[in-house]
Amino acid sequence: MSLDPYKLRLDFPILSQTMPNGKPLVYLDNGATSQKPNSVIQATNEYYAKENANIHRGVYYLSQHATELFERTRIKTSHFFQAQCAKAIIFTRGTTDAINLVAQTYGRANVSEGDEIVLSVQEHHSNLVPWQMLAQEKKAFLKFIPILEDTTYDVSKLNEIITKRTKIVAISQMSNVTGTVHDLSKIIDRARQVGAKVLVDGAQAACHMPIHLVDMDVDFYAFSAHKMLGPTGVGVLFGKEEILEAMPPWLGGGDMIESVELESSTYAALPAKLEAGTPNIAGVIGFSHALDYLQKVGMKNIKDHERMLTEYALDQLRKIGGLTLYGTEDLEKRGGVVSFTMEGIHPHDVGSILDEEGVAIRVGHHCCQPLMKQLQIPGTCRASFYFYNTKEDIDMLVHSIGKVKSIFGRVVRK
Repeated sequence: MSLDPYKLRLDFPILSQTMPNGKPLVYLDNGATSQKPNSVIQATNEYYAKENANIHRGVYYLSQHATELFERTRIKTSHFFQAQCAKAIIFTRGTTDAINLVAQTYGRANVSEGDEIVLSVQEHHSNLVPWQMLAQEKKAFLKFIPILEDTTYDVSKLNEIITKRTKIVAISQMSNVTGTVHDLSKIIDRARQVGAKVLVDGAQAACHMPIHLVDMDVDFYAFSAHKMLGPTGVGVLFGKEEILEAMPPWLGGGDMIESVELESSTYAALPAKLEAGTPNIAGVIGFSHALDYLQKVGMKNIKDHERMLTEYALDQLRKIGGLTLYGTEDLEKRGGVVSFTMEGIHPHDVGSILDEEGVAIRVGHHCCQPLMKQLQIPGTCRASFYFYNTKEDIDMLVHSIGKVKSIFGRVVRK
């Protein structure tokens, strides 16, 4: 059953507004963050208006009710992603926070001098810098899985890259630059052969396609609520229960302790051990409603709709002279992201002119500077789609690119 983006758009108040210049908003920056439906906005407001209390600590009704809503979201998240169990779901501030948590806990405890950490050359800085910091601290080595010309992972030399010295393999499932969706099976299999743990950066993938964590057999999976209709400041780290149990805490303080003496402490059981301090309670409750919304729309429907939009966008953009498109031509291996450059025109200029038409895209290096250096470009223009986008949005993107070329004195069509 297909989805109706025109009907669904009515649930998102921001999509019906006009920009200060009078142009209707065409929002094509979903790779950075998604818009929020009324149900999520109302749930967040409802918490502060009627349910506000700290969790896990009070014996009074408001505290117990807030705790129930918070923990219900954990269970719902576990079911949505078919995780091992609810205790394997750790709430964080976002994908970046989740990856840093693994680097600073599992990484510090298990990576030693001379060990290897394997990444890819196209990782977001959030899945690169934490491992750089760990490698410097532990005197470990960073190794990188290269990409092929079509931006898929080059797995031809995995046995040389992932070795018996490899302790962690940290890779993205979907590129935030090119939209390439990677088949991780060979990488995970090789990591298993040498006993390495696998962390998957799912920030882009989790919001666009069905994810079955048990079937993936990854040790850690990180993603953010705000890219999948939820509030900002909420992330999720999934980890295999036995690994999380063995990991030391990262942050110390309230809620993560069992008992405290003046000179020592014992720690709470999962998941509390890894969730120190007061969390973003309203955000987590709002995320629960985001999951409800996505469940109703259907992740398979979302994936199919975005594939249709991506195919349409690529077809229309190929008709424009002077554009270079990045990413695989195989639609089975890409999500709803299209990145391009315009000959002789800086991406920032493109983005500014598109903004005058009400079209919101992302321009720059997209927190992937090493990939930009490999591609030998300063940055790209990135249009990223979600299920509430339409062909008319893409038509407006194409029309606005024509305006860019007209302003810069170039022919719009070949």
